[in-house]
Amino acid sequence: MHPHLRTLFALIAFVLIGNAVSFPEAVAADYKRVEPLVTTTETIVGEKLSYPTTGQAEIRSLIVTMQPGEETGWHTHGVPTYGYVLSGTLIVDYGDKGERTYRPGTGFMEAMAVKHNGRNPGAEPVRILVVFMGAEEAKSVVRQGENQ
Repeated sequence: MHPHLRTLFALIAFVLIGNAVSFPEAVAADYKRVEPLVTTTETIVGEKLSYPTTGQAEIRSLIVTMQPGEETGWHTHGVPTYGYVLSGTLIVDYGDKGERTYRPGTGFMEAMAVKHNGRNPGAEPVRILVVFMGAEEAKSVVRQGENQ
């Protein structure tokens, strides 16, 4: 298993279990080398993280590839969403919350209720590991104009 994925899974377990021990100490006992990525209680734009309260807990992970010039379209997330840029450069517009640029090796908890649009301004594809942390019936991505 890739070291970053092992660290990501350990981070997710830590967040979900609510371990009272700090992240590096909790993981250090299981792994020889630890590279913390993100430990937070808020999204990138300052929203407090909250999980769906109904339905079976579900974690879904995938790698999103965006071609040069491609955009996500304006959307929100119905569940906490972690992103980790594997390659390329991603720019996300958060409206009045400003723009952020994410480069390879950057991990972040994506905005949930704040509408945002991601785009690939570069000449190479952007690859992002995305982890949705919610429940079976919860919508991971809500496109502008859809109901949650």
